[in-house]
Amino acid sequence: MKTLFTQFRPLAFLAIPLFLACGQSSESGASAAVTQEPAPGQSAVVDELSEPTVVGVAVNSPDHKTLVAAVLHVKYQDVLSNAGPFTVYAPTDAAFAALPEGTLDNLLKPENKATLEDILEYHVAIGVMKPEGMANGRKVGMANGDNTVFSVAEDGTIMINDAKVLGTAQASNGLVVVIDKVLLPPSE
Repeated sequence: MKTLFTQFRPLAFLAIPLFLACGQSSESGASAAVTQEPAPGQSAVVDELSEPTVVGVAVNSPDHKTLVAAVLHVKYQDVLSNAGPFTVYAPTDAAFAALPEGTLDNLLKPENKATLEDILEYHVAIGVMKPEGMANGRKVGMANGDNTVFSVAEDGTIMINDAKVLGTAQASNGLVVVIDKVLLPPSE
C-alpha cells in the first residue's frame, strides 16, 4: 500500500520554493525596490570606429553648444542616438543668440520644459530629408506634429520656414542640416 507522501512526492518538490519564499521578510523586497538613477542610454555608447550619430555631430561642432545644452537639458540625447534615421535641423549658437534677450534662459526653466521639448521636436524630421531634394512649397512633418515648409530661391538658396540652410553633415543615424535661425512651431 502506498503512503500519501509517495503518491504526492512530485508535488512536494514544487512546494519547496513556495515555503522558502514565505520565509522571506517583506523588508528585503522593499530594499530591492529602491529607485536608482537609470543607467546611461544609447548616447553613452563609445564607438570610435563608426560615424557619429546626429547627437555626436552636434557635440563635435564648435557652433552647436547651445543646441547640445538644450538637448541635454530635456534628456533627448538617447532618443536622438537611436537608429533613426533622423534629420536634425541644427540652429547655430549665433541663431540662438539672435533670439530676444532672456528667451533661452526662460526656456531652460523647469516649468518651461514642455515648451523647449516642443521647439526641439520642431527641429527633427523622421527620415533623411536632404535639402537639395526639397522643392518650393514642400511640407515636411516634424517630430512635434507640426509642418515646416521649404523654399528654394533662384540663386539656389534653400530655406526651411525662414531659416537659411548653411550646410549638412552626414551622421550614422541620419543627417544634420545646419540652419541660421531657430525654428519656432506655429502658434495655435
